[in-house]
Amino acid sequence: MTSPTPGMSPKPCPGPDRHPKRPAFVMPPGACDTHVHVFGPQATFPFSDQRSYTPEDCTCDDLMQLHATLGIDRAVIVHGGAHGTDNRATLSALRSHPTRLRGVAVIASGLSPGELEDLHRAGMRGCRMSTVVSGGASFAHLRGLAEETFDLGWHLVLHFNKATELVDVAPQLLTVRSPFVLDHLARISAAEGVDSEPFRTLLRLLDTDRCWIKLASLYRLSAEPYPHRDMLPMIHRVIEARPDRIIWGSNWPHPICPVPMPNDGDLVDLIPLWIPDEAAQQRVLVDNPAALYGFDSNG
Repeated sequence: MTSPTPGMSPKPCPGPDRHPKRPAFVMPPGACDTHVHVFGPQATFPFSDQRSYTPEDCTCDDLMQLHATLGIDRAVIVHGGAHGTDNRATLSALRSHPTRLRGVAVIASGLSPGELEDLHRAGMRGCRMSTVVSGGASFAHLRGLAEETFDLGWHLVLHFNKATELVDVAPQLLTVRSPFVLDHLARISAAEGVDSEPFRTLLRLLDTDRCWIKLASLYRLSAEPYPHRDMLPMIHRVIEARPDRIIWGSNWPHPICPVPMPNDGDLVDLIPLWIPDEAAQQRVLVDNPAALYGFDSNG
């Protein structure tokens, strides 16, 4: 592995609240948390030398204990940037719980069909590009990854540093064939809101049948304390527009968290505020992720 950029060192990253409350909201059977990470253990799965942050060990066992408290049956592990393109920590977790876990890989364009098929058999269903963390794939890989993974049925996951990047990359998204997920509501803050160019771009993309919106880590986009009501206009707008294309995630263990560390039980209790209708809750929490990630309806 290469060394970090001279003069730059990985920032230490505080761990999650290790004492999650049991939420008042009861998750429906088959509910899926579509955005979690696992890190380490470092003794087995070392971090990348090119990483931009250093998290605590947050293992698959830790995740299973959390979801037992929260009442969540399924999860999607988005491979964490601290591990770079070494997907072994995520793959190990997927293999330990093959019916209840799926994954999103961090890979560069150029893997062989056989390597991609191995990742698919292990439970990977998408690949992530980011302008937030170093050591992984950037949007320069978008077209290559879209073509290389299309026949596997994978989707692309875009992780933006700022919302205006969505405007820049939208023309490419309109031309690729693959489904794509906009992480964290495309990083559109409450201050930008429903009248901003990024949000208008998001709605145009949502008119296609290939765009999915992930409601996760929105506490970082709010200018208000919990329950972050300034985010509700955007949340309600996207759910109203395409309830069949919205998914939810906790973002555990909340890496690179510039605000007070949330309690994951509190995040679950935001769901009925965000999605008051029970039929819509079923779609966002169960049906949509099952369709996107290929969970067995009986699993």
